[in-house]
Amino acid sequence: MKKIENYPGNPYPLGSTWDGEGVNFALFSENATGVELCLFDAEDDKQETHRISMTERTHQVWHAYVPGIKPGQLYGYRVHGPYEPSCGHRFNPYKLLLDPYAKAISGTIEWHDALFGYKMGHPDEDLSFSKQDSAPYIPKSVVIDPSFDWEGDRSPNVPYHKTIIYETHVKGFTKMHPEIPEGIRGTYAALAHPVTIKYLQDLGITAIELMPIHHFITDRHLADRNLTNYWGYNTIGFFAPDVRYSSSGTRGEQVVEFKKMVKALHQAGIEVILDVVYNHTAEGNHMGPTLSFRGVDNAAYYRLTDDKRFYMDYTGTGNTLNANLPNVLRLIMDSLRYWILEMHVDGFRFDLAATLARELHEVDRLSAFFDIIHQDPVISQVKLIAEPWDVGEGGYHVGNFPPGWAEWNGKYRDCIRDYWRGADSMLAEFAERFTGSSDLYRDDYRSPTASINFVTAHDGFTLRDLVSYNNKHNDANAEDNRDGESHNRSWNCGEEGPTENAEVNTLRARQQRNFLTTLMLSQGVPMLVAGDEFGRTQRGNNNAYCQDNEISWLNWNQADTELLDFTRKLINFCRKHPVFNRRRWFQGEPIKGAKVKDIAWFLPEGTEMNDENWNHDFAKSLAVFMSGHGLHAKGAKGEQILDDSFYVIFNAHYESLNYRLPPVKYGKTWIKVLDTAANLMDEEGEVFEAKATLEVAARSVVVLHQPLE
Repeated sequence: MKKIENYPGNPYPLGSTWDGEGVNFALFSENATGVELCLFDAEDDKQETHRISMTERTHQVWHAYVPGIKPGQLYGYRVHGPYEPSCGHRFNPYKLLLDPYAKAISGTIEWHDALFGYKMGHPDEDLSFSKQDSAPYIPKSVVIDPSFDWEGDRSPNVPYHKTIIYETHVKGFTKMHPEIPEGIRGTYAALAHPVTIKYLQDLGITAIELMPIHHFITDRHLADRNLTNYWGYNTIGFFAPDVRYSSSGTRGEQVVEFKKMVKALHQAGIEVILDVVYNHTAEGNHMGPTLSFRGVDNAAYYRLTDDKRFYMDYTGTGNTLNANLPNVLRLIMDSLRYWILEMHVDGFRFDLAATLARELHEVDRLSAFFDIIHQDPVISQVKLIAEPWDVGEGGYHVGNFPPGWAEWNGKYRDCIRDYWRGADSMLAEFAERFTGSSDLYRDDYRSPTASINFVTAHDGFTLRDLVSYNNKHNDANAEDNRDGESHNRSWNCGEEGPTENAEVNTLRARQQRNFLTTLMLSQGVPMLVAGDEFGRTQRGNNNAYCQDNEISWLNWNQADTELLDFTRKLINFCRKHPVFNRRRWFQGEPIKGAKVKDIAWFLPEGTEMNDENWNHDFAKSLAVFMSGHGLHAKGAKGEQILDDSFYVIFNAHYESLNYRLPPVKYGKTWIKVLDTAANLMDEEGEVFEAKATLEVAARSVVVLHQPLE
């Protein structure tokens, strides 16, 4: 193996940094006794060309500078130290390791026993020691050229109260799109294609939330069954956009392609939010592979039990990153800042965010993780969205994250599903969720936009399946239908799965419109899952995490165009009227200069609801008046923003009901602009006088509009 010239270099920044003349390499390892930098041939990534002993160590960072190296160089590390699993140490220099700060990774894992630090099948299990070289089977870290012409790119910086989030998967969104060039389908380039961007703009989307694009691993047990980790919640590279979504190569070009995607979306006024997984890594439990962190310094990255051979598992994946340790916090913060400053993303959705808040075992809202983010002048200024739970004890924390955070509101999802399937005692909670969940967020001086409202997400039924199945149908996952949530709060409308029954199909179409209408009219930030706007199905699979195929991909040729047209009109109608996306809470009190309250709830008889009415188990219907005079928002010149007023009727009953409109003081005339039973979305609809009676069909929503005088 050839010798190569090298110099001491610098301990900062971590990772590989090209300066035009060479590359500085820096790796944190507190407990290592030695580190070797391994360089690989660009044409044959299994061929190690140089091995450099990194003798310089500053504050637990090992570093070296190698002149003459250029972007595209492949590399990895071999880290020496004690192999003592019972003490938390799993160093093994026979295992080539990915750089935790790699900005690009060359390819995917080729599963082999050599990737494990112990001898597979040995009676001592992970206490044994493997001398098989893993280099031929693991992808390599890539030196990148960070330069890119952003051409003055700036974030659209859409305020929360004007945000419409669209959760999607990079590959699944365009893989079957007939108008996208076949060679780029399923890639970052496809998301940047004019066809994609026009679709999102026409739909009214202001932000796409991408399922994990950090480089991830497909678990061995899935690969052995010819399945894959399609969702990507198995990160191994927190700085590297996954190469599988690149149309342009494997030597760092994925970084450029990702940046081009962000720039194109920004030019269209669309923000980019990343779903990020900082709670665990792809190395699994004590029987997992040694790919990066475990071999770099196991005890300095993971939460270990009292018996340090084993891992604390708050994530259901076998391990948990220890966000209490300074180097782990630095990794997370450096990663977040990198994606903001270098990749220009606009926000993050934190998977199992409660895990990051655990100081010891309990979730602590004042943990170091929150403190550091709150004071960071870069990270604190982007959109921060928590999935406010994990799988550990006491891990459900909807409503408990600090100011500055928005949350996936799981209580909203459950309540709206229950209401439309006809569950009892839902009126009071339904009203609370519809108006922004003040019971969860108001006491912390947070606004309604702290609630990310959703009915469906990537995890669970699609919207069409929510109204088509009572039970999950996950047989394709090869887990005997044991995986996935069993209590879905779904209702199949009378028959399980696809049917030729016209009456059932009509009801299912109406229920989809009911869910979409409720979501878009609710206070808070709506999140729509890609394909729900046109009736995408996963054939009843509510846990399609391993289905990289037509179960998960959007089938554009089978789109329900009527539902798509309704959804487009609905979203753009709601975006036009600030009463549906208020910045502040309803007060429930008379508005200054007006005769009525800013919000009032009514019975079918046209009288206001009292405390007793909220507790009627049999009640499935109610109406709400929302005034456009009480928005508590200022325009660009400081004037009060005014909007039209609306009267919204929700009827989840199985029969139609007659509704009497409220007295004249709430409005002399009303225009029916939306009716989910009639598939009506028309701002020039039928006119009704005050106190008039109209029939509201079973299981439907009617919206009446009173133009601003």
